[in-house]
Amino acid sequence: MLQTILLEVAAAAGLAKLGGALSASIAAMAAAMGIGRIGSNAMEAIARQPEAAGDIRSNLIVAAALIEGVSLFAVIIALLAVL
Repeated sequence: MLQTILLEVAAAAGLAKLGGALSASIAAMAAAMGIGRIGSNAMEAIARQPEAAGDIRSNLIVAAALIEGVSLFAVIIALLAVL
């Protein structure tokens, strides 16, 4: 009986680690895709209107920083879920 309970707890811990790793990787991939899309659109906007490059670049940096912050938060939450 005790052995069965211990095996179930060990299996649940393994699944928690797998879930944490998957959620951290998904958060990192989503952030990378978001920043890539923002960068692509910003370069296209600068190519169309070069005189607005400063404003576009500053908006790009702010948006990328916000995305990085959210993805870092998601990775930390996933790592805390494992522990």
